[in-house]
Amino acid sequence: MIAQTEKLTLDGMVGPLEALRNRPAQQPPRGVAVVAHPHPLYGGSMHNKVVQTLTRAFVQAGWEVVRFNFRGVGASVGEHDGGRGELQDLLAVVQQVAPGGNLALAGFSFGAFVTTHAVQALWTPERLQKIVLVGTAASRFDPATLPPESHDRTLVLHGEQDDTVPLASVMDWARPQVLPVTVVPGGEHFFHGQLPLLKSLVLRHLLSAPV
Repeated sequence: MIAQTEKLTLDGMVGPLEALRNRPAQQPPRGVAVVAHPHPLYGGSMHNKVVQTLTRAFVQAGWEVVRFNFRGVGASVGEHDGGRGELQDLLAVVQQVAPGGNLALAGFSFGAFVTTHAVQALWTPERLQKIVLVGTAASRFDPATLPPESHDRTLVLHGEQDDTVPLASVMDWARPQVLPVTVVPGGEHFFHGQLPLLKSLVLRHLLSAPV
């Protein structure tokens, strides 16, 4: 459990969504970060260890963080919708917890795939400050092309030995965009034994100067 965790109930497109909010020691925060979890049908939830690691990195970097359960997960109402409804969930969460000001988006696996479409929907350079995509599910889904102007604010992280989402599929997605991918040597999908390194890489990205 991450310290100072507040439970929230937010309005989703098909019913209430279960969420957690963490606030940093720094006040006011740099902005609000929304973190999306891995595939709901394979045990993914906002309590996933990679999602928690992302949350800790954002909080340490001075961001308020909201993570939530997609429809049909935990106490969130609804059924899995292959990414379409989940994008609606993510956009609804952003609208409620970060209606204005600095925004960051992050996701892991299926959550990273959904986040790419949220970036496409929400992108403005004034609003969207940081984007973090970990283990992007490019082999099973169709991630959106990111706006070229967003690339300098985007960290794409992938494990070299990911056998759930092969690195080659992420490179095939990133190559036409000339979008850099940071590869963790020996890393697999859930970054077992490498979560401290994952947090360090994300924290370095978050603390880098805005562009």
